[in-house]
Amino acid sequence: MMESRTPPPPQWVIDLSTPPTTKFKSGNIQDPPGYSSSATTKRSAAAKQQIRKAPTTSETDTLKLKKSWEIALAPAKALPMNAIMMYMSGNSLQIFSIMMVFMLFKNPLQALLQTNQVFTRYETDGIRGKLWMVKGVYVLMNFVALALGVWKVNGMGLLPTTRSDWLAWETARVSLEQTVFAFK
Repeated sequence: MMESRTPPPPQWVIDLSTPPTTKFKSGNIQDPPGYSSSATTKRSAAAKQQIRKAPTTSETDTLKLKKSWEIALAPAKALPMNAIMMYMSGNSLQIFSIMMVFMLFKNPLQALLQTNQVFTRYETDGIRGKLWMVKGVYVLMNFVALALGVWKVNGMGLLPTTRSDWLAWETARVSLEQTVFAFK
């Protein structure tokens, strides 16, 4: 029986498993203007020696408050895009405009229902008092998005805002006088 030997690995495997050798700069190529290889090695060595200290709780609270403000103002940043999309979809009853209005109502309603869940990961004892204002702005911006949806529905003619929309509940007027045609 022949002994089965594994073939030697290909050259690219050997190249990947061995660390690259440092390439020395040839003497005839100069550094580009503003670059110094010696300054780069000194800077990287200094960066390795410097140890980053852990952030304090006040710094963490400040960062969490900034991030929560970003989340609270996100619905306001989407308002111009939604307004342009509502304008471009037109006022006729088509599947595109109906779906756009549906999404315009669905997203703020979901956001309003999940307000506390959105801000739970940013809530700490240090910023709990400041977070109610952030939540209020978040709720307000979502109500503005809902108002945009109501405006669009009104523009489409789906809101009963005229007297003719309520004719089913109108009673016929009883006249005080009647006119009868005398000539037959």
